[in-house]
Amino acid sequence: MSEVRQVDEPVDEPVPEPTPAGAWAWAASRPWWVLVLAVYAVARLVTTAVFLWVASVQEQNPWTPAHPDYFSYVGLLFDGSWYRTVAESGYPAELPLDAEGLVQQNAWAFFPLFPMLARALMQLTGGPWEVVAPLLALVLGAGAVLVVHRTVVRGAARAVAARPGLPLATVVLVSVFPTAAVLQVAYTEALALLLVASALLLLLRRDYGWMALVVVALGFTRAVALPMAAVVVVHAAVRWWSARRGTDTWSWRTAVGLMGLFVVCVVSGLLWPAICGWVTGVPDGYLQTQEAWRGVREVAPFGGWAYVPQFWFESRALLVVGLSFALVVAVLVVPAAWRLGNELHTWAAAYVVYIAAVVEPGSSLARFLLLAFPLGAVTAGAVTRPAAARRWWFGAVVVLMLGLQVLWIRQMWHTNPVADWPP
Repeated sequence: MSEVRQVDEPVDEPVPEPTPAGAWAWAASRPWWVLVLAVYAVARLVTTAVFLWVASVQEQNPWTPAHPDYFSYVGLLFDGSWYRTVAESGYPAELPLDAEGLVQQNAWAFFPLFPMLARALMQLTGGPWEVVAPLLALVLGAGAVLVVHRTVVRGAARAVAARPGLPLATVVLVSVFPTAAVLQVAYTEALALLLVASALLLLLRRDYGWMALVVVALGFTRAVALPMAAVVVVHAAVRWWSARRGTDTWSWRTAVGLMGLFVVCVVSGLLWPAICGWVTGVPDGYLQTQEAWRGVREVAPFGGWAYVPQFWFESRALLVVGLSFALVVAVLVVPAAWRLGNELHTWAAAYVVYIAAVVEPGSSLARFLLLAFPLGAVTAGAVTRPAAARRWWFGAVVVLMLGLQVLWIRQMWHTNPVADWPP
């Protein structure tokens, strides 16, 4: 259901933008979506070049021969083969057990929407998984950055009024993020980013019914629907308070709609584990499946932080964790974060806390941070004036992220046939 948006809030004083010239003038005259897609295309071409370089030095491994071609390299390694199993064979009716009766790694850990979309395209085109799935992710990623741009425009109106280039700057940082390489591999991040950004945009537009459908789709894509419930609560609270001050509307339909949307977020977050338990006959089969990937066979909130950092950093673990925690808190409380708007700020905070609670802090954690895309707007808007300092800051961040992306692909995607941590 769509409703009239509240009256405009006061915005920060605009920061004068320099008059564009040359190539910048040409870019400024293009439609926003052309610029977004151009940024995304350039970033993906750079990533493709890095993948080709790393593939050229890749040894034989469980998924590919030595020196694999591009599509095999981005379509079959690591989780890509698990999603391929889902697309081609579905899910096991019984959970596989080892000699001790413990659940082994199996396809139930991987959500069905992305592989099912890929399967439909495979049947339609006749193409193999390793070609169809990465290309599907690439297209979904393009859709995702388009929606990210519009979500920042709508959700961070005050910040955008002060700096009109902020939405495109956010797209740049999302596109060059160190783990943005997964937007063109057979993983679910591209679809999840599209759905998360779409859900937030629909909430901002107050299209609650459509948002509910997107959140249900998100529940079949990644286990990230639960923190969206926190965003709905904050949105409802702010809207109710604004209505009391006379700057917004509130009715029993609004209350019922938002309450229903909250329930949808919670149910969607629990739906796939419930389906796994129903099909396999093991109520906590999904959790037991997740335990098969853990260093310690236990899924407890924040439990992994007790032992994983010690493996990675040994005696420096406490220092590293403390500094990481301080950095996250700082990013969430700087003025640029508060200028995001309530919904985007809440999503960033709730999602970061959520993944810290439920994800083992291993090599995949950096990949999961891609969905906290509002933090890209925080980073881009951290320095506002003077204009020269802002440009130097943004350029330095872009160069740093591209360098870290090269490092991530070389160190994490390049697989050691003997022992390795999956990205």
